[in-house]
Parts: sequence; C-alpha cells; structure tokens
Amino acid sequence: MGFTVVSPGHGGTSEDYSAFRVEYADRLLLRKANKELISAFVERWQPETNTFHLPFGEMSISLEDVSFLLKIPVTGKVVEVENFARYTEESRSGAIKMVSNLLGVSVEEAEEEVNIARGSQSAKHWLKSRWCPKAGSRPRNYPPVECTARAYLLYLLSCTLFADKSGSRVSIALLKLLEDLDDVGNYAWGAVALAYLYRHLGSATRVLVSRIAGYLTLLEGWVYDHFKLGLATPNAKYLDYVHPRVSRWIQKHETVANVDKLGAIRRTLDRLRPSEVTWDPYVNLRENGVVQAMAFYSGKIKYMDVVEPYHPERILRQFGHVQSIPDPPYRPLEAHRGPFAKKYSVKYGFKQDNWERWRNHVLAPEVRGEKAVFEFLATPEYLPWFVKVSHPVITNPSFEDLVMVASTIADNEILERNRQRWTRRCDGWTSPQRCLRLTRRGPL
Repeated sequence: MGFTVVSPGHGGTSEDYSAFRVEYADRLLLRKANKELISAFVERWQPETNTFHLPFGEMSISLEDVSFLLKIPVTGKVVEVENFARYTEESRSGAIKMVSNLLGVSVEEAEEEVNIARGSQSAKHWLKSRWCPKAGSRPRNYPPVECTARAYLLYLLSCTLFADKSGSRVSIALLKLLEDLDDVGNYAWGAVALAYLYRHLGSATRVLVSRIAGYLTLLEGWVYDHFKLGLATPNAKYLDYVHPRVSRWIQKHETVANVDKLGAIRRTLDRLRPSEVTWDPYVNLRENGVVQAMAFYSGKIKYMDVVEPYHPERILRQFGHVQSIPDPPYRPLEAHRGPFAKKYSVKYGFKQDNWERWRNHVLAPEVRGEKAVFEFLATPEYLPWFVKVSHPVITNPSFEDLVMVASTIADNEILERNRQRWTRRCDGWTSPQRCLRLTRRGPL
C-alpha cells in the first residue's frame, strides 16, 4: 500500500481519479477479517505492555513489522490535528470550511455532511457516491484533480489504517493532513497506524466489547508471517522487494464466525513451543538502515490524541536477540479500563522532541543483549519470571490436558505449581472473573 498521488502537470485528470479504486479499499473493510483468528489473539493481548502473551513469552507487532508488511514510512511527522477532539461550534465551522475548500464542494453540501456527522466524521458512502458515481451519472462540474485525490486518500485511509468499528465512517480530521499533497509522504503513517491498532486491541480486551477497529489486515499479515496455523494460502504472484509483504498471503475468510474453530486456535496456541514460531521472518530481507534502527526505538507513538507505549525490549527475539527480563512498562498518567469501550480511557505523556530525536532513544547495545544462535532463545531467568507475572495459557488447565508451557521449564514441580496458580487466578493485571469469562467468550 502506498500514497502516491498524481499532481497536475503529470498527466493526472479528475477523470482518472473518478475510478477511485474503491473496489480495492472495500476489500479491506472489517467484515473481511478472520474473526476467529483475531479473537484468539485479542484474548492474549495485554494493553499495559502492548504485547501478546504466549506460553513462552511476549510477542508484538513492531515498527519493523509494519514497514515490511505495508511498505509505508515509520519515521516522520506525528499525525495530530488541533480542535477536532470534541464537537464544538469552533470545530464545526472549521470542519465545514475545510471540507468545502479541500474537497471542492459547496459550503451548503459541506455543512449538511458535517452536521450529520456532528463535526468529526463523515460517511464513506458520501465520498463513494460523490467522487465515484455510477456510469452515466457523473456531474458536469467535476472537482479539481487535487480535491479528488484527497477524497480518494481519505477513503483509503478510513478503509485501512484508521478503519473504525462501523466500517462506514471517515474522520474529517484526517483531511487536514491531506491539504498539501506533496507533504503526505512525510508523515510516519506506519507508527501512527500501529498506535491506533494498539489502542483498539486494548479496548477489545474488555469483556463486554465484541468488536474491534484498526487495520486488521496488518494484524492478520503479522500472524501469518510468524505462526504456521494453516489459515492462509501463499500468494503465487507475490514478489519480495516489490510488493508489501502483507500481500504474500491469500486470506481464507468465512462468512460466519465459528466457535469451534476459535477453540481449536486457542488450544493450538496454548501448546505452541517457541521453536515452532518464525520469530524473525525478515532475516534475509533486512538491510541496515533507518527501519532497522527505528525498530529499537523505545518510547511512545501517537495518533491524534491517542498515545501508546512501544516496548522493543520485550520482544528482542523478533530482532534476532536473546530475550532477557525487561524493565517494567511505562505507567500511564491516567487509566480507566472498564468493561465497555466507552469506559476505556488511557492517557500517556508524549514528548514531541523525543519522537523527533528518536535516534537518541533507541535501546542501548547492552539492553539488546547478545545475538541469538537460535532465534527463540531467552536467558535462563526469563521464562520463570514470565510465568509469575503473566497468564501464559487461555484454556483453563483444570479442564484440559496438561499444557506444556515450554520445553525449557518442563520440570514437573514447576508446571504443577503454575497450573494450580493459573486455576486460582488469572494474572497480575486482570480480575479472576475476566479470566473465567475468557474461555466462554465467542468470536469478535
């Protein structure tokens, strides 16, 4: 996926954009996600660390993953727009003016759309019908090519990186970022999309939340690259160094969620050994450069008013290093993780200077540790520490066959002690009640 835009003087016309490639964006909507696969990994997400907790330790979607999977920049300007966080008269009038000027529509049409959306969101069907009309219904006064390009990019972003739960709305605030089309490529779209996905993964872990937002194609592509679950077919047309890596797989989608399939994925992950994971799928593709260095950035990433911690020290095995016990995660300034999505509110501090000077905030060599001879290696202290602070399995061990957590802690006494502890309580972050509900929960 990319953000190449044809500008006037380069052969582009408004007629070229009227095709809009809507069929491409539409294929990436939420309804196409593999519900069972997403559910199985959401259950293992810990929002305090922004990592998936598996039987042998932590894994997560890194900035390097995003760069390889989507081929979009992970460095650059932060995506933020002032005065759009709340619906006020100021934000309303600003939105009307922006929609009219940047999309080339009348003030009346812009006002009608903004009033319906209450200042912050617009409907995708309005963009689709207005800029991609059916054959024979194209308006005579077609908007300028720049306006049509912005409409297309706004539609594309809302279908991919910033998809919401409805699958039908567009954030008008994003339009502000498309004002200067020559500047679109200077934003850190990869880091921004990752922050957005992190936040919605955290929200989806709440027991009364049944839907998830974010670019789920990114999440699925990450799973297919790291885990051999037999849920995707290799794409014979894929070419390394040419296509985004996410197109390496052809997803198998079902129209109806299957609870039995979800249970099967849960049990597979519960029994998974570290040697069965592809920790570093880019080992033969990686080149020394900005992306590899940026993957070790330790700090916060941001999208609008959403700030999320990024902890590469917790997933060192994904970069070919021996995993050691990490430092405690960042503490939020304020956190309310209620059972509903509307009750989920987490605020972290963010320093713009730290992001702009990210090279000063990468992991030191001593923190990265040694290069791993075998990519799944961890220090002897790591796994015993991990099982003390986490809940490595989802299936309740008292109702299932004994789950082998990892071959490195196969001592029967340790396994039995931890099995009893997992039966008594869930983990250090969530309640025992939620632990019990996890096994009863259906697909998203």
